[in-house]
Amino acid sequence: MNTINAVAAGSAGSSPPYVVWVLGALTVVALVLSVVSPWLRRRSPDVWWALCGYPATVVRVLWTWRRLADLQGLSVPKRPATALLGNVVVQGRALKPVKPRMGLPRWQRGGLVVRVRLHPGQTPEPYAAAGEAMAHAWRVFAVRGVSDSRGSVLLEANAWDPLSVASVPFRGSVGLLAAVVGLWEDGARWLIDLRRVPHWLIVGATRSGKSTVLAALVSQWARQRVALVGIDLKGGMELSLFGPRLTALATNRTEAAELLGRLVEITIGRMALCRSAGVRSVWELPDVQQPVPVIVLVDEVAELYLTATSADKAEVAQVATALLRLGQLGAALGIHLVVAGQRVGSDLGPGVTALRAQLAGRICFRVEDKGTAEMALGDLDREALDAVQEISVDLPGVAVAYGARGGGWMRARSHLVTPQQAQETAQRFAHLAPAFGQLYAGGGA
Repeated sequence: MNTINAVAAGSAGSSPPYVVWVLGALTVVALVLSVVSPWLRRRSPDVWWALCGYPATVVRVLWTWRRLADLQGLSVPKRPATALLGNVVVQGRALKPVKPRMGLPRWQRGGLVVRVRLHPGQTPEPYAAAGEAMAHAWRVFAVRGVSDSRGSVLLEANAWDPLSVASVPFRGSVGLLAAVVGLWEDGARWLIDLRRVPHWLIVGATRSGKSTVLAALVSQWARQRVALVGIDLKGGMELSLFGPRLTALATNRTEAAELLGRLVEITIGRMALCRSAGVRSVWELPDVQQPVPVIVLVDEVAELYLTATSADKAEVAQVATALLRLGQLGAALGIHLVVAGQRVGSDLGPGVTALRAQLAGRICFRVEDKGTAEMALGDLDREALDAVQEISVDLPGVAVAYGARGGGWMRARSHLVTPQQAQETAQRFAHLAPAFGQLYAGGGA
């Protein structure tokens, strides 16, 4: 009996060997991570976040939530703040308020997201206003409150500024006429979908990132069964990189006028096709009857509107009318405009202003003159103009975009697509470029 008691006592006073080994291994891993963490954060931020940053931030989120909710006014008392004492109404601060219920933080690349259930009567606005306090408490770059369903709010935390470093091009597929061209400032993918916003205006000074975002767009669309038509008024220096994938390319205004006239003819033919089928857009036609979508890329649009002689005025009027008709009618007929330029101002004439009204999507990089920023964003949101002026020359690819997410504006940074990558993409998918005759209704020339 004494021997049995002694063995039992010894077993209770010491941990099993495997527990000791596990604790020792965890201690060693923690020490190694603490040593390599600064180096790993500089060399590979995503790996650092997965191994070190995310676990530590989860602990801080759960540990500080109650105090944050109390200090930021997100907690709700169980009892009302007023009470009746005799014939006197006394108002005070309720004790032990109930914090909002928080789910477990979920990992996402470069950050985390956690869902919080709102108390009855609460709205998402106080959570969005408390984002700065949460960012300091959780030691992350930024926290944003987004309501994606009634009764709850998503808190999205970014570990670092997504716009501080140019990201690699997106390799996946996001659907016909859609392209991922970069990252929003909250870390989400910057998606441009022509089915949702059919026409776009892109402006930016030299080396601001305008050409890079065009290359990112074409690199994505080149993989899809669409026709890419180019109008490059810099003699084709920019869009010729995609020559093998382009169905047509105009390099001067005369060629552009002829090309745009043929596109207007295609538009009229598609209208007749939809009318005969009793539908309002080509997307309502059976799959076998749907014509090939056309994306018209216009670079240096200002050159289309400059006049020097009376003969130029007639040609400019022809080009302006054709572009305006494509903008007004093309969305339902599978014809989309992406118009880009270094300088796009009202001084170019009423044709540019009329065309701008059809380009609901806007991307404004760093610009040299206020008039171009006014043309891109002034008619949509005045506050966006201040954000454009704050874009540094040291951050090429950073822009203010409007129309691609939630209907408002936000900063974003485009993927870095090199000219070599653009050329390789055009060569690889050159077989997808349809002949111009296939763009007409029914595929006839």
